[in-house]
Amino acid sequence: MDMIVWIIVGALAGWIANMIVKTGSSGIVTDIVVGMIGAFVGGWIVALFGYNINGTQLSVPGLLTAILGSVILLAVIKAFRGPRTA
Repeated sequence: MDMIVWIIVGALAGWIANMIVKTGSSGIVTDIVVGMIGAFVGGWIVALFGYNINGTQLSVPGLLTAILGSVILLAVIKAFRGPRTA
């Protein structure tokens, strides 16, 4: 059951992060991967400030942490890619 929650939260966090960073539509699998990696990044950053988010339960702070990490992850990727030309 935990894996299903990770997939759902990852998809939601990745999709919201894509909307915030405006990277465009990248597909559900990419959103899930970005959201899951973003959850780890966000959890690490939040832990640096002394907070502990329980990652085993579905919660609003956990979702916000995943979104924060996903936005940071996408912003770093976007910065390294540089401007895209059509």
